Amino acid sequence: MASNGLRLGIDLDGVVADFNAGWIKLHREEFGSDLHPSMVQTWDGLAELGGFDDMPAFWAWAKGSDLRPSIFRHLEPFPTAVDTLRRLRDEGHSIVVITTKPQWAITDTFRWLADNEIPTREVHISDVKSEVECDIYLDDSPHVLPDLIANRPNATVCRFVRPWNHPLDGATDVGSWSAFHTLVTERSSGS
Repeated sequence: MASNGLRLGIDLDGVVADFNAGWIKLHREEFGSDLHPSMVQTWDGLAELGGFDDMPAFWAWAKGSDLRPSIFRHLEPFPTAVDTLRRLRDEGHSIVVITTKPQWAITDTFRWLADNEIPTREVHISDVKSEVECDIYLDDSPHVLPDLIANRPNATVCRFVRPWNHPLDGATDVGSWSAFHTLVTERSSGS
């Protein structure tokens, strides 16, 4: 057990859940496209890549219909993400899920958390993640990271390195779940 249990603010999409693989798999099934997750290189480029007129059109499709649930029910966790979260919890840390979702995705998000047995007792669905106090944050959003750095100066803000985000002063780059585990272990032991 960790000598100092920390509050870990964990984003879902792009960090725990493989959002791009999920929407692209569904897009292939519904439209017969030949898209691959590696093709996603920008934060708001999903509409163009998927052949939608704009991001509102992408989200209208992602919302689902009477025939299928929203995109947020079609996501797989990244390899080792859930196991690492369980390990961190077992070491005495609090897993605090902080995610931004449209109103229509909230129910599917809670179902996804349960289906994938995400080890948390605390979930925040918020457009302003810095309002939730944590010791360490892990996020991939180029919009969220600067806000966390500016508004949580005493916290460690980790940028989960993805093609759609860039290094930021004040953020610690994390390229894998094992690297995140190492960082949390070092912070909790005071190294």
